[in-house]
Amino acid sequence: MESFLDCRGLACPAPVLQTKNVIDREHPDLVEVKVDNEAAGENVSRFLNSQGFHVTVVKQGSELRITGRKEGNAASESASAAPEKSLGHKKIMVMIAADRVGRGDDELGLKLMASFLKTLKEMGPELWRLVLLNNGVKLAVESSEFVASLLELKDQGVGIFVCGTCLNHFGLMDRKRVGETTNMLDIVTSMQVADQVINI
Repeated sequence: MESFLDCRGLACPAPVLQTKNVIDREHPDLVEVKVDNEAAGENVSRFLNSQGFHVTVVKQGSELRITGRKEGNAASESASAAPEKSLGHKKIMVMIAADRVGRGDDELGLKLMASFLKTLKEMGPELWRLVLLNNGVKLAVESSEFVASLLELKDQGVGIFVCGTCLNHFGLMDRKRVGETTNMLDIVTSMQVADQVINI
C-alpha cells in the first residue's frame, strides 16, 4: 500500500503527526510526504527512519519530497525513545528555553549558562536528553560560545534535540551546528519517557 501526504504550508509538528497517523491507520509500504520547510523535512525523515522506512529526500525548489519505503520487518526504535544509556539508571531530560540563566543582568546570565552546561556532565549517565527550544536554540548555532560544551555532552552520549519550529522562527536552521532537529511530538513523548524533567 502507498500513502501520499501534502503537508506544504504546515509547521511542525503537523507534518510528523499526519505522517504518524497515516502509518498507524494504513500501514503502508511506501509513504511520500511533501513539505516546504527544512525543519519539517528533517523531522519527517527522522520519524520515517525510526519506523523502519528507508528514506530518500528530493529537493524541488523550495519544496522537499520525502519518500519512505518499508525495509522488511526490521523493528526500529522510536524516534522519541532513545536507547538506555545504562541499565538501572533513571533518565533525566533537561529542557532549556533561553540562551542565558535567569533574568536581570544579561552578562551574568550568559556566565551562568556557560557554567551550567559545563557542569551538567556531573549528572553522569542519568543525563539522558537535552532539549533546546525558544531562545535556547541559539545555544546550538555556529556563532554560539556554547557549541563546544554541547558537543562534549553529545560525545558523552547525551541526546541533544533542537526545536525545528524555533530554528525557523529565528532564521537559524542553516546555522545549527549541534543536535538533531526535533518537533513537539518528540518533545512531548520524551517527557513521558523521562523519569525526571528539569526546566531551565
